[in-house]
Amino acid sequence: MTAPSRTGGQILVDQLTLHGVDHIFCVPGESYLAALDALHDAKIDVTVCRQEGGAAMMAEAYGKLTGRPGICFVTRGPGATNASPGIHIAKQDSTPMILFVGQIERGMREREAFQELDYRAAFGPLAKWATEVDDPARFPEIVSRAFHVATSGRPGPVVIALPEDVLTEMAQVADAPRYQIVETHPGLTQMAELQKLLHGAKNPIALLGGSRWSEVAVQRFVRFAERFELPVACTFRRQMLFPADHASYIGDLGLGVNPKLLARIKEADLVLLVGGRLSEIPSQAYTLLDIPAPQQKLVHVHPDPSEIGRVYSPHLAINASPVAFTAALEGVHPPASLPWSEGTKTAHADYLAWSDPSAVRTAGGLQMGEVMAHLRKVMPADTIFCNGAGNFATWVHRFWPFREYGTQLAPTSGSMGYGVPAGVGAKRIRPDSPVVVFAGDGDFLMNGQEFATAVQYDLPILVILLDNGMYGTIRMHQEREYPGRVSATMLKNPDFAAYAKAFGGYGERVTMTEEFAPALQRALTSGKPAILHCIIDPEVITPTMSLTQIRDKALAGKK
Repeated sequence: MTAPSRTGGQILVDQLTLHGVDHIFCVPGESYLAALDALHDAKIDVTVCRQEGGAAMMAEAYGKLTGRPGICFVTRGPGATNASPGIHIAKQDSTPMILFVGQIERGMREREAFQELDYRAAFGPLAKWATEVDDPARFPEIVSRAFHVATSGRPGPVVIALPEDVLTEMAQVADAPRYQIVETHPGLTQMAELQKLLHGAKNPIALLGGSRWSEVAVQRFVRFAERFELPVACTFRRQMLFPADHASYIGDLGLGVNPKLLARIKEADLVLLVGGRLSEIPSQAYTLLDIPAPQQKLVHVHPDPSEIGRVYSPHLAINASPVAFTAALEGVHPPASLPWSEGTKTAHADYLAWSDPSAVRTAGGLQMGEVMAHLRKVMPADTIFCNGAGNFATWVHRFWPFREYGTQLAPTSGSMGYGVPAGVGAKRIRPDSPVVVFAGDGDFLMNGQEFATAVQYDLPILVILLDNGMYGTIRMHQEREYPGRVSATMLKNPDFAAYAKAFGGYGERVTMTEEFAPALQRALTSGKPAILHCIIDPEVITPTMSLTQIRDKALAGKK
């Protein structure tokens, strides 16, 4: 059967449909009008965003939640560069994503035409693959490759430039088959060796991270941990990979980590690292394990062979995705005795003590420990928590017990401004789940305009905005390294409650602990996107140390 003649834009959108795309995020541009026109008749939901960085972060959040590539469309030049933070997040967070970028006509290349950019050169270091389509007949081939590249091995972002005339040119070409994720499975000998190592261990520990997980894979690992009474920790911002209320859970390897957890990992004789890379943050600046040969026997399970041995030389290397590996774990049996069993119970008790918000008292009228304790009482386990970067995120990571897969959206790349667009993206595709965004004052205004997107689509996300009038994380480092010399970290902020109302949402200012619970209830029952503008004492820089204490300690060390 002869393929019909279609425009490049129609061929492109047809490929997205057959590959199962149900949602895209975009900021429109004249450079890809033909694709927008094809989307008019496609059964694909479109979320129109207010800035390309927000659109790209929404697409990245989609990829995190679904395991399928998040799709983003932006215009050429500044539209593409605005989207680059989302590409960087997807790269460092191992998230499948495809960014389509409008481009100048082919005949105008290398004249520095309006908004011209070489996307292969600009995005090559940021993406897994960056390319440009020169012929509309190649759309099926290139889009199919993009889906395979984005999802296979270590997932990541792909960037595809779309010359304007390629989108309007007609071509006759058959559609590609639907993509398939390339799965990697562990060998029988590897699983037998893993069982042998576990049987010979005295003090093992498991660390979970990375992507290519699923709800089923998490449940399988939980069953494995139960059989072995194995202590399990999650790496930085991957806490949704193991339920916090499980007897085997012992905490997360993030910023401001529990010292007892670090000690346990260093004292372990066997470390089972599944899915993650153990990069700078979870490895505590690469100090947790020796490089290149850890003292502990390291079993590294990763879907991309290029990541195994890249930093740490494992005792046992298993090239497998978490989904395939956890399926194989069903056949691994525990030894007759578990010498680490009591240690697991102690480690879980240490985690519970460390994550108890009622034990935290800080300066000021609004006690974040009590705020977190109230959220734990009233918000359900399927609440999706989103955050960007800043010390404020510690309150979520340390004190919210993640219990379900698919409930955490946070950039391991440490990108500011991620929380609001991630929250919008999450609520757009999971409307029945509550979505809570934690943001700092500096963090929020990086992409706060996407609150307008939440209003436009009637998405009742809740933003808990912590305002201490500064770039707090940088101020903390400033006081530690250059005590008393405050430079370029102070902020003069707007009335964020009024900001919410101006967009058509709900806004309320909270200054005292007793105000939070009723304000939260009013925000949740408003049915609108909401901002609770929470005023935090500037001294409250971490749950355990004030700015003054950090400064005094630094000054004492310089004497």
